[in-house]
Order: sequence, then C-alpha cells, then structure tokens
Amino acid sequence: MKKVVIIGGGIAGLSAGIFAQKNGFESIILEKNSNLGGQCTGWNRQGYHIDGCIHWLVGTKEKTPINELWTTVGALDGVEIFHPESFFYFEYDNFTVDIPRDVDLLRASWLELSPEDKDEIENLYNCIKKLQFFEMPTEKPTDLMNFMEKIKLIISMKDIGTIMKKYGKMNLKEYAKKFKHTALREVLGSFLPEGYSASFVLFTLAAFTKGQASIPYGGSKALALRMQERYLSLGGSIEASCEAVELTIDNNKVKQVICNNEKIFKGDYFIAACDSYEFYERLLKGKYPDTFFQKRYQNPKDYPLSSQILIALGYEGKLDEFPFSLSFPINSFEIHKKPINRLTINQYNHEPSFAPDGHTLIICNISQRYSDYEAWNVLYKDTKAYNQEKTKIGQSVLRAMETRFSQMEGKLKVLDVVTPKTYERYCNAYQGAFMSFIPTVRGKMMEHTGRVKGLKNIFLSGQWLQPPGGLPVAVVTGKDTIMRICKQEKKLFIK
Repeated sequence: MKKVVIIGGGIAGLSAGIFAQKNGFESIILEKNSNLGGQCTGWNRQGYHIDGCIHWLVGTKEKTPINELWTTVGALDGVEIFHPESFFYFEYDNFTVDIPRDVDLLRASWLELSPEDKDEIENLYNCIKKLQFFEMPTEKPTDLMNFMEKIKLIISMKDIGTIMKKYGKMNLKEYAKKFKHTALREVLGSFLPEGYSASFVLFTLAAFTKGQASIPYGGSKALALRMQERYLSLGGSIEASCEAVELTIDNNKVKQVICNNEKIFKGDYFIAACDSYEFYERLLKGKYPDTFFQKRYQNPKDYPLSSQILIALGYEGKLDEFPFSLSFPINSFEIHKKPINRLTINQYNHEPSFAPDGHTLIICNISQRYSDYEAWNVLYKDTKAYNQEKTKIGQSVLRAMETRFSQMEGKLKVLDVVTPKTYERYCNAYQGAFMSFIPTVRGKMMEHTGRVKGLKNIFLSGQWLQPPGGLPVAVVTGKDTIMRICKQEKKLFIK
C-alpha cells in the first residue's frame, strides 16, 4: 500500500487525507498545532466560544455538487444550517440599506429607496438571477479533463463569460459610481475590501440569495472536527504538535519529512496542504521556484492579500431583534495612523452555546493589507507596545459600540483581539493572509495544478491554487490532489 504524507491539517489537508483513505492509500497528517482545522478554528475566552473563520460557507444548499462534497468529507453530513435573512444591513446617513436573501425583495427595496437607479438595479437583479445557476466545479480539475469535458465546461460557463467580460475588469468603486443614490454607492463601494473586481460581488450575492452561502450551526471548529472524525473513521493517522521543518530530496523525489520534534516520516507521495510561501521558501528553500506564485508575491498591487483584525466582544444580554450582520459609521479612531470610520459586526445570537446563559458573542472584523502588516511586523518586536496596541483597538471598538447602541453601555467586555501576526504565528500564513490573492481588475485568475516543477511526488494543495481561496477551494483541491495521484498510479479514483 502506497503511503501519502500530508503536511498541514487544515481543510485541504483533511480533505486530501479523507480521499487518500477512500482510495486505498495509507496516509498520515502532520499538523503544527495541537488542533486540526488550520484557520478554520475557534477558541474559548472567559466563558465564550469565539468563532474565528466562517462568515459564509459556500456549499450550504442541498443537492448541489459543492454541498455533496462537504457532506462526503463529513463537514455538513446531517448538520443544520443557519440561513440569515440578510447578508448585512448598511447604515449611511439617515438610510439603512438591506441586502436580503430574497433577491426579489432586494430589487423591490432598492427600487423603493432609489427609483432613479431603476436601470442599474434591474441590471444587478438580472446578473444575480443568471449567476444563481452557476455551480462551483467540483467533479474534476481541468488538467484531468478530456476534450469533451472541457467543451462541456465552457458551454456551461456561457452566461458567466458574458458577465465576467462586463464586470471582471471593473473595480468595486467604478461599479458603485453607476448608482445615483449615495447610500447604494456606499454599500456597493465598501461591500468588500478595496481591490476586488465588481464581478466578485455579483457571484457573492448570487450564492447568498440561492441559499448556497450560509452558516453551519456549531461554527468553524466543529466543522473541522467533523472532518477529522471522518478521516479517523476511515483509518487515517494524525501527528499533532508536529511541524514539518525540512524535506529530504533525492533524485527529483521527496524521500522524507523531518519535523521540529525530530520525528521523521517517509512516504511515496507528499502533499503540502499549507501556506504556499511557507512551502516554496522554507520547506523547498527557494530551490524550486514557481512563476505563478513569484509573479503574485512580487506584485502586491495587482495581487493583494487580505488579513484582518478580529475583535471579539462579550455582551451581557440577548440580541433577538438585531440583524446577524451590521455595518455602521462611527466617530473615527486610528490604527497605525489610518482612520477607522466604520465598523462591521456579526452577532451570534443563533449560537447560544457560544456564550454564557443570557449573553451573546459579537465579533468585529477590520480589514488589513500589506502596509498594515508591515506596521504590525514592526510593532510585534516590542511585546509591550504590541499588547498595548491590541488593548487600545479593543477599547476603541467597545466605546464605538456603546456610543452607537446605548443599551449596551456597561454590558460589553473585550474577549480577545487577533491581528495579522496571530494568523502568521498560528498558521504560518504569509503576511497573516486568511484568503488567497484577491480577484482584482488587473490580476489574472488562474488555476494551478499544485505540481512542483522538478519534483515527481509532491503536490501543493489548498486555497492558494485558485482565487479567491477560502474553505471551498481548500476542500476541492484536497480531493483534486488525490485524483492526480490516482492518475499517476493508474488507479480509478473513488469519490
């Protein structure tokens, strides 16, 4: 029986392990941390459980290909799904813009708010309706498709191609300017971090309004644990608290992995289900460069990465009438000399186990980019200054919340503040990134096979192989990597 050694126990590593076991391989997952799941995780603070990952999970609509894949790996098998009524509420001046799950309601409410934007609202509505038929490809990666399969895929993408041609080269700010009403301009312009193409908003809204982007009850850590249980039930092995630090390479093949605890793992195939920069620069020591990634790492303007500051708050009360997600303006405060004028919060009233009885978990996310990471990198060298900055941010968010919601005054406390350096330390995430390269107007969206030029038996797997990354790409590429190994072994792949 051939052995597969998997470096990294995140969603991609777990997916690869599950399909390795299903296809008759012996496999072992090596994980740096004591818990598996990678960035799909959660942790406990002061009686609360902080969900650190899933805002929206693509794949929550039953009887769709991506949902069936999530079910196969155990992530959504028999799991109840929370479907918020709105993507979020956006407050601007005296207006509140709702993005409801019902796309007909979205059109009606926006037309009522701004009749003068009828043409653009109808345009938005029609694009969303067309894209609702789009399904994320999960059956087979394009490099393993035959000619007819590729033709079939191209035909299925006909409507998508038309929309991409129109909106793929238009950034969010440009798209927002098409609307006359200032509130609609603001909500669309700030829908996602700066740099995203307008097409990404359309895909996001299409997934949400068809019920394909919701939240599994139990949150991120529970999802990863379900995948871990599925993997172990299939006979897989796990070595936790075991970080890969070196690869032994001979005759264009990886022979073994050496870990920080001096354990050595030999195998026939190796899968790097970890950060791509970590893989190429530290494990491969820069000796097997890849132009796909070099081009992106060397051009952060066209291929930006996004990290975040996560501020978790505990609220002494319930928020039954409060929307799941809300964006609102605040009195400005600064982070690294940059003004923060708006906060977006999610409240977890739907997860009573995430908080003590009668209390609610609230999470605020503030986007961070390259210059922010650099500032954090400098600050991190001074532990006292770093912790003071985290405390300052946490208190600034708390005060902004109490100012906006007077009923919360004296009932909030800061549970935790997570920075890009936290993601880097915990997951070896390059620049603290929690997503792959952002789909921008100038950046090219390409699919990578995960193969390493010059090496025969190691593959990269995970969200870095195609934009926009995230958990769906991770679970798909974990499966795809085993499909490629099966082809190399001339074995029939078993789903």
